Amino acid sequence: MSAALLRRAAPQEIRGWLESVPDPEIPVLSVVDLGVVREIAWEGQTCVVTVTPTYSGCPAMQEIEHGIRQALARQGIGEVDVRTRLAPAWTTDWLSPRGREALRRYGIAPPVQQAVDVSGILPRADAPAVPCPQCGALSTRLVSQSGSTACKALYRCLACKEPFDYFKPH
Repeated sequence: MSAALLRRAAPQEIRGWLESVPDPEIPVLSVVDLGVVREIAWEGQTCVVTVTPTYSGCPAMQEIEHGIRQALARQGIGEVDVRTRLAPAWTTDWLSPRGREALRRYGIAPPVQQAVDVSGILPRADAPAVPCPQCGALSTRLVSQSGSTACKALYRCLACKEPFDYFKPH
């Protein structure tokens, strides 16, 4: 066996290892729960991990690639090729249920609507009913379409009075 290939694991096992790689911007989410890991395959002795960034110019992709390489090296995979796939574009629909719960526990309300369906973009109300991630109340209101980052809106809970970010569907 070559020194470069120390271990050849099944894609599902590799996906499990990648659950330890945090998103650099929201560290309570793994790159798997965020939905950026799209495919894992072997090409000869090289493990190929295909990722889709949350947007095409995402500055965190270099750190995500580094995290993927480190996680797989710890498991004995010596040859790793991280490839970027831009189409289809990433969507919040790819967030895992565990990722959505992690966002909520972190204080960010996860998307309450789907972003796309087979016919294209779904129509949305300007301000959906978003449960407060602090107290769970449904009596919340949109304060600003711009939150701490472009992908989030700022809401305020009318019950506990706390402001919170809402991860907008896109």
